[in-house]
Amino acid sequence: MKIDIETLSLRELDSLLAAAEQRKKRLRDRRPPAVVRRELAAFAVSQGYAIEELIGFHPSSPIVKPSQRRRKRPKVAVKYRDPDNKRNTWSGRGRMPRWLADRTKRGQSATDFLIPGLGQPTAKKSSSVGRKSVFKQGRGPST
Repeated sequence: MKIDIETLSLRELDSLLAAAEQRKKRLRDRRPPAVVRRELAAFAVSQGYAIEELIGFHPSSPIVKPSQRRRKRPKVAVKYRDPDNKRNTWSGRGRMPRWLADRTKRGQSATDFLIPGLGQPTAKKSSSVGRKSVFKQGRGPST
């Protein structure tokens, strides 16, 4: 919400300042959510309920929206290893690690760090970009 204070009258500015001060006071006087959550849980127990029964979630766990949940991905074998430091490894998923990014900037190829016998490089060399995929009638692919 953007308010153009240049167009407001003196009376409107005074009421805006009063409303802002009230809001600041209300926010300053609020108790922390953790304290209120504990008190609610204690009150529910004193009435013979568990807070989970009344609200539907555990009071100490953060509320996670379904869109924020991450799908659990299976572990993948390591494909790349730094020959100088054997602890530096990469599976080929996600962002390229710093040690490998630094080496590739210096001119080395990521395939130079592949562990022998563990698979293909992550980046596929056979890209379909630029290849002819539609043929004219009567001129099928030559075999």
